[in-house]
Amino acid sequence: MGEPPRRPRELFLAGLAAAYLAAFVSLYLQIPGLYGRDGILPARRVLRLSGKGLWEQLRDVPTLLWLGPHLGLDTEQGMELLCLLGAVASMGALLCAPLRDCLLFAVLRVFYLSLYQVGQVFLYFQWDSLLLEAGFLAVLVAPLRLLKWRSTAWRPHDSITFWLVRWLLFRLMFASGVVKLTSRCPTWWGLTALTYHYETQCIPTPAAWYAHQLPVWFQKFSVVATYVIEIAVPLLFFMPIRRLRLFAFYCQVLLQILIILTGNYNFFNVLTIVLAFSLLDEEHVGRWMGRGKRKHGSSWPPTLLSFLSTLLELATYALLLYWSIHYFSLEIDWEKKLLESKVAFTYHEFTQWLRAVTLPLVGLGFLSLSWEILSAMYRCACVRGFFWKLWATLQWAVFATATMGMFAISLVPFTYIDYESNGKLWPGIHQMFSAVERFQVVNSYGLFRRMTGVGGRPEVVLEGSYDKQSWTEIEFMYKPGNVSAAPAVVAPHQPRLDWQMWFAALAHHSSSPWFASFVHRLLQGKEDVIRLVQVDEDKYPFNAQPPVYLRAQLYKYWFTHSAESGAGAARWWRRQHVQEFFPTVSLGDPTLDGLLAQHGLKDKLPLRRPVDAFLPWLLSSVRQLSRPFSPHVVLWSLYLVAATACLLRAMARRPRGGAPPTRHKAPKQQRGDQGEKNGQLRRKEGREAEEKGEGRTRGAADGEGPRGTKRRK
Repeated sequence: MGEPPRRPRELFLAGLAAAYLAAFVSLYLQIPGLYGRDGILPARRVLRLSGKGLWEQLRDVPTLLWLGPHLGLDTEQGMELLCLLGAVASMGALLCAPLRDCLLFAVLRVFYLSLYQVGQVFLYFQWDSLLLEAGFLAVLVAPLRLLKWRSTAWRPHDSITFWLVRWLLFRLMFASGVVKLTSRCPTWWGLTALTYHYETQCIPTPAAWYAHQLPVWFQKFSVVATYVIEIAVPLLFFMPIRRLRLFAFYCQVLLQILIILTGNYNFFNVLTIVLAFSLLDEEHVGRWMGRGKRKHGSSWPPTLLSFLSTLLELATYALLLYWSIHYFSLEIDWEKKLLESKVAFTYHEFTQWLRAVTLPLVGLGFLSLSWEILSAMYRCACVRGFFWKLWATLQWAVFATATMGMFAISLVPFTYIDYESNGKLWPGIHQMFSAVERFQVVNSYGLFRRMTGVGGRPEVVLEGSYDKQSWTEIEFMYKPGNVSAAPAVVAPHQPRLDWQMWFAALAHHSSSPWFASFVHRLLQGKEDVIRLVQVDEDKYPFNAQPPVYLRAQLYKYWFTHSAESGAGAARWWRRQHVQEFFPTVSLGDPTLDGLLAQHGLKDKLPLRRPVDAFLPWLLSSVRQLSRPFSPHVVLWSLYLVAATACLLRAMARRPRGGAPPTRHKAPKQQRGDQGEKNGQLRRKEGREAEEKGEGRTRGAADGEGPRGTKRRK
């Protein structure tokens, strides 16, 4: 049945704790500007008192922030408290293995779900939903250690719940590959998407500029590799051959690392790698840690099972290569010394294939899960003792039922890739999904569906003025603006305002109602909102006095080319003005007031905060301590502390004074000689013990006590 993957589970739980840490800390540092009383979208707008009871409020909007008034906190302070508690708990789970408990992960998920419910547009990203779903799975996967501190053993049913992590990874990757083709985006079908992606993504890194300079044939081949990794390779997640699963793991890790190097996608790529740990086994992770079992030679000739396994593995690689060459017309042009490629199938053919494989893929997942359930049942039968066997079987039944329920519910969002298959699902499954949909237990995914900015990257540039004659650009910390400024590296922090500015540039400003509130706050000179633009006040051009007028212009941005010379060689970007994005407004302007009133963003008098309460004072003190630091620097520092602590712990475990003991066995002759010496030494010690025993016996017979004195008769 194989050795239970304890170490992959620990890697998954530790990695998820690291993702939670990034999510909580990053959001905490942006709460005042995004959701505060003077923020862009005050959170108090979501939680309005309606005269309902607490349970009715929790039913409508499941968030712990309803309890804030009972603690003397408003909504903003409640969000800060949840973020701080979540950051402390996730840091503890990252550093201390006994804290990676199902109860702690349940608390972390409740905290983040509470924040998600009031986060509005700034928290509606796919990675936020992915974190919530992975967090729910962690509650099922993590052991119960806090109530039984020393109970860290692998339970017979744990492989069942851990399988759900692999299923989530499959849904994420397969759907992300499929939607690129179902969207009919011409760049994905023409294999030219990556010639635009590096410069049009939200916040590129400096490495994205260099990747953009790669030749077109290589960019097209990279798109083909992306399709193979996202659509074909995920099928290997459920293969019974471990080497195929390891191959799939390293393919996914390679893709995510390349995305990390060329784009700032906060904790998303790290979380995807964490999900991929479900493809590993105990032996492979043990080799990473230098604790793998050493194999002393291999049997020859190989067994029939080993031969068939190797044959199937080679056949799988051959099929992947053949299908890639056939369906993407891969051909080497020896004269031009490049690799040509193009899509060799039509949209109709692809949709027919997708309709034909969607439900069989569901069946493949069901068979894989059934095998895990049967394997776990066998392990329960191997438990010694009648009562322990009964207890293990009871747990197996409960968790197997829960896992089957999660699998069934997840079929609804998974089959969104083909609505005909979605309609064939049992109506009861749709009802179950509708009942839990608001709790973000399962979600649908599909990243990079369409490539934006084909004719140039649209970018909104804010300008302020005191007299309507001289205009000064307002430069953001992270998003492109100054053509001479290098792209930023901010991951795993997510500047959520910068991300929404990227989405706002893709349409009319009326599609982003929050933008009018953002302009209004800048005109008011609200410090918390200004800190979202620039933490360093000296870099904000209106730090002494707020601008009287504000407007926004729409530009098209492109990366410069490596062949450009002269003044352009020192620039990262080139740009061209397109049109006005937001009209010139000032405080009291009818246009601005009308937009604010239309979307319910007019200022209202907030409730007064208690001044002398301890908890609000503590939250205010922590906020003041964090103000001078940039969010990405805070996150990097926390991860550096965690890495240092792990390194010191590993060094402390090594034996002192000399080389660590070797785990390798001595040669056979040497072991025989050493065993003979050990036998002689044991026989010598035995004779000495016998002599001493005879002496003590004689002393006792003479009436001497233990100290050689005469015993009393």
